[in-house]
Amino acid sequence: MTMKTIEITGYGGPDVLHLGERSVPVAGSGELLIRVVASGVNRPDVLQRQGFYPVPPGASDVLGLEVAGTIVQADPGELAAAGLRLGDRVCALVAGGGYAEYCVAPIAQCLPVPAGLSDIEAASLPETFFTVWSNLMERARLQSGEAVLIQGGSSGIGVTAIQLAKLAGARVFVTAGSAEKCEACLALGADAAINYKTQDFQEEVLRLTDGQGVDVILDIVAGSYVAKEVQCLKEEGRLAIISVQGGTRSEFNAGLVLRKRLTITGSTLRPRPVAFKGAIAQACLKNVWPALADGRIKPVIFRSFDAAQVMQAHALMESSQHVGKIVLTWEKTS
Repeated sequence: MTMKTIEITGYGGPDVLHLGERSVPVAGSGELLIRVVASGVNRPDVLQRQGFYPVPPGASDVLGLEVAGTIVQADPGELAAAGLRLGDRVCALVAGGGYAEYCVAPIAQCLPVPAGLSDIEAASLPETFFTVWSNLMERARLQSGEAVLIQGGSSGIGVTAIQLAKLAGARVFVTAGSAEKCEACLALGADAAINYKTQDFQEEVLRLTDGQGVDVILDIVAGSYVAKEVQCLKEEGRLAIISVQGGTRSEFNAGLVLRKRLTITGSTLRPRPVAFKGAIAQACLKNVWPALADGRIKPVIFRSFDAAQVMQAHALMESSQHVGKIVLTWEKTS
């Protein structure tokens, strides 16, 4: 049995992506097979396509880190132990293989589609929600009443982080690259939005906090931003770096790190073991999924594309003109 996939002819721009065909994978022990309805598009997919994000050992070379669809094959006992059954609608975080009509996923990294959500909405959840929960809530330990700065507030990560931070009871500041994006962040609950193209975010953060700074910063930029972020953090502040879009090299005042007792941390999720990701999944199921089901948090879908339009989807991602998530769908392609 074969399936449609998105293949890469060679590293490069969106034009290296094209529809292909492979055999349907088979789920092994601890895994399940999903008939994919929708696949999330993420910045790491672009980096992999460009040749800058190596595939972890043992992972599929097919792009795609999150999917939603229906369980079609798995060990019934393993499914039952996870509270799942054949035919259930699920979304899953995967280490690769998401841009395909069928995808194998570790059972531990699968969650039921929250009540009331479509498959397109569900496919937008795992990568950003797992990443933000792990870094903002666990590593940076954001608490109710604290202030947080979210860099790139209109990105998929950003719109998720705004909502999770507000759910936690934090005061939320964001940066974004246009007045329209700033307005979108405010509409999602941000307390203030800083246009980084026309304003200095360090000056604005200190102004907004009466010179005190913020407790936590979630950073997708790194590079030259780190020096300003160290200035923006108050005593005992925590900086969590989850992407390096501004470069991997940073110079900052290490004396401030000492005097303010700052914590600078960071992580990447893709190479972590299944047990680690499974623990994040359970934390999200307990703390976030109820808020998705009752509407306190909502997926933010900018646009969905038929899988055959994957080049357009990647071009949009690279343009950074979107607010929220971009998703591929497989129903018409089938």
